[in-house]
Amino acid sequence: MRILHTMLRVGDMQRSIDFYTNVLGMKLLRTNDRPEQKYTLAFVGYGTNPDHAELELTYNYGVDSYDLGSAYGHIAIAVDDAYAACERVKAQGGNVTREAGPVKGGSTVIAFVQDPDGYKIELIERKVG
Repeated sequence: MRILHTMLRVGDMQRSIDFYTNVLGMKLLRTNDRPEQKYTLAFVGYGTNPDHAELELTYNYGVDSYDLGSAYGHIAIAVDDAYAACERVKAQGGNVTREAGPVKGGSTVIAFVQDPDGYKIELIERKVG
């Protein structure tokens, strides 16, 4: 078994695509509009299945925001340099909610950013490639 994708409901599809592609550097992999069912899908990621997990962004017609609840935690993304990644996110207008630095009680460098819908994304410093 392997993780194929994680689905996030978004309030504005283009705003979310712009965030994940322009701010976090993902690629728009494919889209699928279902007018009869009143939703649109966009898949973004750093590569495609089956080699890479993807994010499925789902826009339900007429819904511009969601209550994230208290169960959602975050999505984690590996970055070569968390400090530089935070600077790139801020330069693109993204929201860094925890600046890069060591995790409490450890030495791994992490940071947190937030997407336009309020989803948290953890940036974990480790050599990517």
